Amino acid sequence: MSSGITFGPADQQWHYSPSTRTYDLSGGVGKRLTIATTEGPKETLITIAPEATALVIVDMQNFFLDSESMDHPHGLSAVEPTIKVIEKCREEGIQIIWLNWGLTDEDMTTLPAAVARGFMSDTLQATTNARRPWIGLGTDLGEGKGRCLFAGTWNADIYPPLKVHAHPSDVRCAKNRMSGLWSPEQPLWKTLKAEEKNTILFTGVNTDQCVLGTFVDGYNAGFNCVMVDDCCGTTTEGGKEITFYNVATSYGFITNSASLLAAKVG
Repeated sequence: MSSGITFGPADQQWHYSPSTRTYDLSGGVGKRLTIATTEGPKETLITIAPEATALVIVDMQNFFLDSESMDHPHGLSAVEPTIKVIEKCREEGIQIIWLNWGLTDEDMTTLPAAVARGFMSDTLQATTNARRPWIGLGTDLGEGKGRCLFAGTWNADIYPPLKVHAHPSDVRCAKNRMSGLWSPEQPLWKTLKAEEKNTILFTGVNTDQCVLGTFVDGYNAGFNCVMVDDCCGTTTEGGKEITFYNVATSYGFITNSASLLAAKVG
């Protein structure tokens, strides 16, 4: 840009043009894709470099989306726009990454009590829910569903309507916390660094939990973070609104599938 405001470290600067209300996150080299935001702030454009960008799809797994496990209407409504965004990202050369819970026996030996509690509501409240037996991470859910959110089980697998759109070129990363970027040792962190990705488009469930947790850790680690509104969903009343407020004012940018599909190359 010939004029505007430049800020950030030398190897990952942002350039803002007040006249066009555009944040250029691309580094100014190679192919660039300009996307309109819906919030963060509104009536603004962001320019990214597709080759340095990854679409991260968070926790779109049977455990959260299949009706045999729970009711998640907002998560289900995110499936179709996510498919369209996946196709757009493939066209533009953006890496697709599936980030899912995928626990191991070793993970269970170090799982913090605070993390475990979030999946023990039935046990702690002495209730019984045959369709959603939240009796703890790693416990057998019965009926062939496998151990709760364990790698290689049915309940931890990608939800079938999305799984059919996964390609061999996609990357699959397991996580063992709500955030997939809680430490540099996590597969997602290593993948992003190895493939030199500095910008992340976030989709998935839940908006205010695993998506936001990974988003905020990415923000703190120095990644450029963009949330795709209608490709995220949550069961928390008011969770979307407060998440969007914090993302828009502090953590990054918000767009939607329509804006992504209409993004212009330049």
